[in-house]
Amino acid sequence: MKQVAFLFPGQGAQYTGMGKDFYDTYKESKEVFELASDILSLDMTKLIFEEDERLHITEYTQVAMVTTMTAMLMAVKEKNITPAVCAGLSLGEYVALYQSKVLSLKDVIYLVRKRGIYMQEAVPVSVGTMAAVLGLNNELVEEICANTEGIVTVANYNCPGQIVISGEKHSVEAAKISLEKAGAKRVLPLNVSGPFHSPMLLPAGEKLRKELEVITINDPVIPYVANTTAEYITSKEPIVDSLAAQVSSSVRWQQSVEKMIANGITTFVEIGPGKTLSSFVKKIDRTMQVINIEKIEDLDKLDAL
Repeated sequence: MKQVAFLFPGQGAQYTGMGKDFYDTYKESKEVFELASDILSLDMTKLIFEEDERLHITEYTQVAMVTTMTAMLMAVKEKNITPAVCAGLSLGEYVALYQSKVLSLKDVIYLVRKRGIYMQEAVPVSVGTMAAVLGLNNELVEEICANTEGIVTVANYNCPGQIVISGEKHSVEAAKISLEKAGAKRVLPLNVSGPFHSPMLLPAGEKLRKELEVITINDPVIPYVANTTAEYITSKEPIVDSLAAQVSSSVRWQQSVEKMIANGITTFVEIGPGKTLSSFVKKIDRTMQVINIEKIEDLDKLDAL
């Protein structure tokens, strides 16, 4: 029998109109958009389905993405597939928390809105930035970051040969020069509004911790893999610390996928806009079966499971 993992992508995959076919077709999907609109006093259909520049501003992007992914998940649930484990890249971890029944949908929407605001406010615009590093191994990138003046650290371990760095703008630019000299194929600046998953986001994590401490957190019914440790989480005890640390810590995505494969996962189902995580999984282990659910017609792919 196939062992299935549900994956949920992070910020950056958003686009106008994402999830509209699910909204139009599935009652449960539509109700997710309506719930988010009610909780936040924010018209999610206008934000997501119409041209709206706010969609690409972190404090709005995050809740738009989570609303859309959860709406898609509602349709996937009708296929009666129970994953053995869940995982999400950065922001996507919150949808994994909902699927694992750690958090209610209402609390996920509330927390993600707060998370986006705190992350946006943590660092003034243009002070920090991020860049993707292609073609170098993890250890060399870590070493160069450690030897660069100022704040620059690994933000994401995505897949072999693809790492994202984050920190002060001048430090990221200095590291870029060193990384290219060391043989990086390319170092690509990312179009982001802040130095996410760097120590510069520590204040955002502390604000988020205060929100988490008054939210009801349950033991996972289905285990999920934490970004910060790439370990299976099976009890509620480490969750507050993990989520508070997540915004300023490295996302260990490659290690998370490797952990799931080592635990017997053979099929990965990516639920959300784009195919980024599907691509990462294939680069980590091309023998894995990968399915992405982005449009309603993609649901037919699940019939083979």
